[in-house]
Amino acid sequence: MTRAVPHSDRVSKRSLVFLWKIFGPMHADRCDAVARLYGPKAHVAGLELLSRSEVYAWDSEARASFDKTTLFPQAAKRLGVLKHLREIARFRARHPNSDWFMCHYERPEMLLAAWYLRLRGHRVFTMGCSKFDDLPRKVWREWTKSLYLRPYHGAIGSGIRSVGYFRFLGLGKRPVVGEHNTVSLARIRALSNTAPALGGLPFAERHFTIVARLVPKKNLAMALRAYAQYRASAVSPRPLHLCGSGSLEAELRALAQSLGIDTHVTFHGFVQTADVAKILGSTLALLLPSVEEQFGNVVIEAQAMGLPVILSDSCGARDLLVRIGVNGFVIEPDNPAGLAWCMSRMSDDEQTWTSMATAAAQSAEGGDVAKFAEAARELAP
Repeated sequence: MTRAVPHSDRVSKRSLVFLWKIFGPMHADRCDAVARLYGPKAHVAGLELLSRSEVYAWDSEARASFDKTTLFPQAAKRLGVLKHLREIARFRARHPNSDWFMCHYERPEMLLAAWYLRLRGHRVFTMGCSKFDDLPRKVWREWTKSLYLRPYHGAIGSGIRSVGYFRFLGLGKRPVVGEHNTVSLARIRALSNTAPALGGLPFAERHFTIVARLVPKKNLAMALRAYAQYRASAVSPRPLHLCGSGSLEAELRALAQSLGIDTHVTFHGFVQTADVAKILGSTLALLLPSVEEQFGNVVIEAQAMGLPVILSDSCGARDLLVRIGVNGFVIEPDNPAGLAWCMSRMSDDEQTWTSMATAAAQSAEGGDVAKFAEAARELAP
């Protein structure tokens, strides 16, 4: 925990509990924003299942504005259903007057925990960003998911497609609001140590950036092929910085070499948020060409720095934050020629970039953590 709250205060004061698998910086942002919005009217508690993740190498983060508890501090892998339920029950006993916001509704341990909390008289809400078009859907699986959502009083989704998917799964007349996927714009700007565009580096000195895990669904082989096409046609081609780690790193490095672009692509490996912010501070535009992307929090981070975004139509963030030709471009994930053209337009035409950067800074507020706090208060006033 980040600070001790007397037991008597927890019993008498209403608590808002937010549960995620692991607390990365954006999860701490959201709890921090909720604590600011509610003020002394509620005690905010963050509950993370594990201290480490097999997928994301974030540093688990806390803030002084809320209490954070880790259920399994020595574990990096998913543990048994009954172990989760036992520890959540123990935590609930210390917060008897509480509303719960829980991610991972599709897991059996969360289903049991949600029913347990509801039967004990708590209001329970789920959170998520999945969309119907993320994957091929099967009737029996979607029906099963609808059963897993039965105990929840409502949900916080991310963008139009995510909110629609929650409703499709059977939340019906129960409230579904946005926005779940949010980031503190102020934190990103402070970490960057530079002014957002149009401040900071001049147009001519900026580079392209990708921030993504090096895994198949991020579609990075296509991005490298598009970058090679861009370099062949651009007036003054720019470097590409790739931030992320994953199973495809060796394959992608080999592809870059075979395309003759390896000296122009910088592989940074996994980069913590502070360094991502600094790299974005010198970026021309963010690229996110995923074939599957529930949302894409890095889009918010890019817009916090006033950056246009070129992303695929698979990305949930495009619904909420990106308008074609205004603050970025949207491409098909199987269209390297289209991505190369967008990069050339952004790279060679300063007037286009200036206009889009201005619009990106204006649209960033749609992804700020204040939106998450407002959604929580709408569900639990």
